[in-house]
Amino acid sequence: MTIFSFFSRASRAFHGSPAYSKLLLISTLSGGGLLAYADSQSDVGGSVEESPKKRVLVLGTGWAGTSFLKDLDASKYDVQVVSPQNYFSFTPLLPSVTCGSVEARSIVEPVRNIVKKRKGEIKFWEAECLKIDAANKKVFCQSNVDNNLVGNREFALEYDYLVIAMGAQVNTFNTPGVKENCHFLKEVEDAQKIRRGVIDCFEMAVIPSLSEEERRRNLHFVIVGGGPTGVEFAAELHDFFEEDLVNLYPSVKDLVKISVIQSGDHILNAFDERISSFAEQKFLRDGIDVYTGCRVVSVSDKEIEMKVKSTGESCSMPHGLIIWSTGIMTRPVVKDFMEQIGQGSRRILATDEWLQVKGAQNVYAIGDCATIDQRKIMEDIATIFKAADKDNSGTLTVTEFQDVLDDILIRYPQVEIFLRSKHLRDVKDLLRDSQGHENEIDIEGFKSALSIADTQMKSLPATAQVAAQQGAYLSRCFNRRDYCTENPEGPRRFKSSGRHQFLPFRYKHLGQFAPLGGEQAAAELPGDWVSMGHSTQWLWYSVYASKQVSWRTRYLVVSDWTRKFIFGRDSSRI
Repeated sequence: MTIFSFFSRASRAFHGSPAYSKLLLISTLSGGGLLAYADSQSDVGGSVEESPKKRVLVLGTGWAGTSFLKDLDASKYDVQVVSPQNYFSFTPLLPSVTCGSVEARSIVEPVRNIVKKRKGEIKFWEAECLKIDAANKKVFCQSNVDNNLVGNREFALEYDYLVIAMGAQVNTFNTPGVKENCHFLKEVEDAQKIRRGVIDCFEMAVIPSLSEEERRRNLHFVIVGGGPTGVEFAAELHDFFEEDLVNLYPSVKDLVKISVIQSGDHILNAFDERISSFAEQKFLRDGIDVYTGCRVVSVSDKEIEMKVKSTGESCSMPHGLIIWSTGIMTRPVVKDFMEQIGQGSRRILATDEWLQVKGAQNVYAIGDCATIDQRKIMEDIATIFKAADKDNSGTLTVTEFQDVLDDILIRYPQVEIFLRSKHLRDVKDLLRDSQGHENEIDIEGFKSALSIADTQMKSLPATAQVAAQQGAYLSRCFNRRDYCTENPEGPRRFKSSGRHQFLPFRYKHLGQFAPLGGEQAAAELPGDWVSMGHSTQWLWYSVYASKQVSWRTRYLVVSDWTRKFIFGRDSSRI
């Protein structure tokens, strides 16, 4: 091998490493030395430097954000994460934390533990997002470490793709006194405060100088909101008292009262009516008062004022501790972002069926902070008819309709729901007349056949299940972006040629649980299967244990449940 061929090979090798691309030292066989300067740009036909990775910035580490990060191939992107908490929390078990059935640390997993197991590097910063600058693709943040440590707490990050997974905040409906006098149940810190508050109520109630009226007020626990969170907390609190606190505070055992205030006609109104009825009957047997059809108008430090919807009558009741669990609303930083992109008139950030924010390029929103604005089929009905009418006859045959039906069902899921609601097994049923004969249909008949399909559209619930599925879906799209650019997998584009790059997001409901206390639970599972009772509680244990984010938290949660059965709940004020 000549020195020149060796130099050529070595130069090409070193050009692959930027640290050595400028200087190359070669020793000849005779022991002499040759020092040669090699500029990477001077190579004839030299290698082209690879383009930098696209920057993906994720805001939030809740169910949606964590699910996205767990499945993302981080080796393909420069991934950065910003979140005010440096942990993920299993929020469905927050009511259990409030009463010591499960410890707070058992349901949290540090974000750095999660991301270090991913393929590729993921950078994480514990900070609050202050502002999203959509025009310049920047996010302004501030560290929430509030102490005397040195350094500038504020910083800015640029992005190529932004994933907003910031969740939502509690909706107080601007009710006077709620922020000052009520506890919320959205974060682990909220559950810990409630746990201390419950113990404080009992400790104060046994002070000798209190009157019986004062003891009753301190031991009146009010839950505003009859949804899953409110109902589960009421059940946990009842069990905590009946199984543990009654033995520790026997002098006030007859003074404890739990009340649930619900603005609707029933608690758990998002569940099957059989579950709502079962829950109300169980609460009645347990002595938990349920006030339905009531709206809270104000809250003070001593009383809660409410109005009965049916009669307009106002009434008040004293309280010792109030839990406010009535719904969610958009965070201010997301609302400001909505103003920037022309969504200021909306109540919640809107995305398309691919979870991309409407009016913002390369920005995605998942979880409770956003909702999918499903496109109506009637907006595209004329375009679909024209695309299906291949012979331009002005009418559609069964064959022509079937050719576009699969794409219609993927692009407009409300059509599939409509067909199921009408018990139609085949598209031919839409083209049959009153005598059962199959006919070709014109544009007006096509519109008439699908005119009420859009009424089947429903917003997805703000649940952990929806957020987790959205995160997993979006990570799959990111992982397959290059492949699907060349090989689109989505439905047909009716307004233009080709197909959509990805399949649209489709939520698959896997069921929902409602623990009701006394080792009983209710479940609504796919296939219109409703289960209630003790066996359902054990199913709840197994499902929630299996859904933990790590083996560490799975072990801790199961250990806490075991400890509760053997030793009872811990009543320490910690």
